[in-house]
Amino acid sequence: MNEKDIQLAANLLWDAGETGTSIAPLRERFPGLTAESAYAVQELNTERKLKAGARLVGRKIGLTARSVQQQLGVDQPDYGMLFADMAVGDGEPVRWSRLMQPKVESEVALVMEHDLLEPGITAAQLLRSVAFALPSLEIVGSRIAEWNIRFVDTVADNASSSAFVLGNTPVKLDGIDLRLAGMVMERAGEQVSLGAGAACLGHPLNAALWLANKMASVGRGLKAGDVVLTGALGPMVAVRPGDVFEARIAGLGSVRAVFEEEEA
Repeated sequence: MNEKDIQLAANLLWDAGETGTSIAPLRERFPGLTAESAYAVQELNTERKLKAGARLVGRKIGLTARSVQQQLGVDQPDYGMLFADMAVGDGEPVRWSRLMQPKVESEVALVMEHDLLEPGITAAQLLRSVAFALPSLEIVGSRIAEWNIRFVDTVADNASSSAFVLGNTPVKLDGIDLRLAGMVMERAGEQVSLGAGAACLGHPLNAALWLANKMASVGRGLKAGDVVLTGALGPMVAVRPGDVFEARIAGLGSVRAVFEEEEA
């Protein structure tokens, strides 16, 4: 793809988000869309948000669980940006009008204590740089109609991100084995998703290490205070207006997402 097409693709996604009107898959309109050009599209809209005053507060890694990869027909992880206006408090109402085709998934979130800015980060460096872990719910959404996405579509669309909710019980990493941490997510008391840390690239820290090195390699290294969503522990679930989801991750506690009713 040339620069003109990359800019056009970025504009289409931006306008879709602003108007709430989904668009056809980018891969159909731009047959030359590669992973590299899809990330270029994402970066254009990242810069656009930053110039408009948005504040970058973290990163997300997507497509880490095999179950989610199977749902979306992909076989590798991706990454996206987290902005301050995407953060929702535990149990705070999530405005339906801000969402597009929302789905929810439970993840382990990490909060950074130290910067990780240079490539070649090791697992030991990562461990020393994480302040604590939290339970989280990521609310994903797609600007692509009917979730008809492939890898390049979701990458360009900021890894299909919408919002995230963090729990309020910080846990030091030396107090928990995240690989064995079981997760159950319920909607109105009914179990809708089940998983464990091992579903996330074998271990949530494996996902975080991949992300840290990837971010360093593209000049957006992790900084102290950043939130890292390490990837889904189980299948994502479609959201309906008025839904209430609660996820419990063993050793980390629980977190709730409360969705407003759809406005008339």
